[in-house]
Amino acid sequence: MSSKTKIVVLHMKEIIYTAIFAVLAIVLILLLLFMFLPRSKETSADIGKYNPGVYTSNLALGNTELSVEVTVDESAVTSIRFANLDETVTAMYPLIQPAMEEIAEQIIDTQSLADIQYSEDNPYTSQVIINAIDDALKKAAAN
Repeated sequence: MSSKTKIVVLHMKEIIYTAIFAVLAIVLILLLLFMFLPRSKETSADIGKYNPGVYTSNLALGNTELSVEVTVDESAVTSIRFANLDETVTAMYPLIQPAMEEIAEQIIDTQSLADIQYSEDNPYTSQVIINAIDDALKKAAAN
């Protein structure tokens, strides 16, 4: 009786190397797919990004409520200011106006709320102002 049994010898090292290279190949293919597939991302150059007008958002400081006024045209923020800032508020909160001017300048230059740099002297005031501006811009956003 002739038996044609074949014995295949696999070394464990070869199996491990093959598995590692297969995993690396899959990771490389996924990385390439994520890097080179087109994305639908809105940019600041999009036409119709905002509904033109003046939009306000309220900001509570103690017993006083300030209105942050954001003016936009169809594609850009044109101005940001406090609508009802008086001497009493500036006396109680002396850093509020300089913080607003600094933030407004950056937003108008970059047309974005991302990566706003603010002074270490008033991080909480700056964050409250940015949140109020963000609320106003959400109201202005075109659907």
